[in-house]
Amino acid sequence: MNGKKPNKTKIGLHEYILYVVVTAFTLILAVPVIVVKFLAYLAGSLRAPLKSVKNFIGFLLVLFITAAGLLAFEIFVPYDIGEKTKSVMVEENNSFSSVISSLRDERILRGKPLFKAIAVITGTDKILAPGRYDFTGKVSLYKILRKFRRGDIATVLITIPEGLTVYKTAGILGRNLGIDSSVFVMRAFDTSYTRARYGFDGLEGYLYPETYRFWYGIKIDQIMKILTDEFKRRTGALFDNLPDNIESINDLVTLASIIEAEAMYDDEKPVISSVYHNRLDRKMLLQADPTVIYALGGLDRPLYYKDLKFDSPYNTYKYKGLPPGPINSPGYAAIEAALNPDKTNYLYFVADVDGRHIFSRTLREHNREKTRIKKTRRENSRR
Repeated sequence: MNGKKPNKTKIGLHEYILYVVVTAFTLILAVPVIVVKFLAYLAGSLRAPLKSVKNFIGFLLVLFITAAGLLAFEIFVPYDIGEKTKSVMVEENNSFSSVISSLRDERILRGKPLFKAIAVITGTDKILAPGRYDFTGKVSLYKILRKFRRGDIATVLITIPEGLTVYKTAGILGRNLGIDSSVFVMRAFDTSYTRARYGFDGLEGYLYPETYRFWYGIKIDQIMKILTDEFKRRTGALFDNLPDNIESINDLVTLASIIEAEAMYDDEKPVISSVYHNRLDRKMLLQADPTVIYALGGLDRPLYYKDLKFDSPYNTYKYKGLPPGPINSPGYAAIEAALNPDKTNYLYFVADVDGRHIFSRTLREHNREKTRIKKTRRENSRR
């Protein structure tokens, strides 16, 4: 032996390509031949299924393939139910049989026994999510089952603007979701109920204004939890250090709700907040018009002088300090402004013709601005 390693035969690139081409060509020729022979075998089995065991097995294969094809057709091939959206509402305790009946009544489902069998086999009948299921256009048994398995319920985006009362919030939710707005209001003002469930003495002020995605069939308690949870999530970190003249979170939110009702522009909120903080520090009446409007149950007319005499703990023209609770649900900017007012000496403000405010340190300055604004409004009305 001379100790030399044997040389390994190397395959060239052209040889490798040739090998792949020949193999592929052989398969291309072979597959049709195999398929034709198999089909011929099945055809022969159909002509004489009992002639031999081989033919009988072929006959069974034909039956199996035919049944599988028909089954696949029923399950996967879509059929048209029309362009108009058809809906099925699934309540929390609905049985699957009642859901099938609803699908049949709406002419969404065909093949009830097959649909039910597949639902039971796949466990879909045990995992129905409550809500409204919408169907339109072309559907199939598979697509219907998939929608139920995924809990693909219809949803709607609803915006709760800043500064809405419980009553107005309930109205929006009632119109868009079909809930009973009177029940919503009743529960929102039931302090023992809201304290036990959400940790607040009533929900005025705590239904956080935001855009939410709700689902049809949602319960009132679920809506309240979503809104109050959002309030806690968005504002929780703000309440660690309250100002000296604010005794509780409820007082802070109450002040924020007044600021929200007064301000049209976010940049004015810290200044308006400073006016109320200054008045609180001086033990002055807050004299906030929105608190009187709230006490009167809301107004669709201007506030009159006689309204300021209305006796209510919410009337800040009659009673010093903050009212007992919020008068609406303020947004984040108003809450932050109540917590961190600008440093000013202002004690008064009045709305100008453009909706912005003129701030004053003294009553004389304030009255002068009021006179000027009234004159401007009269002149504008004559034009």
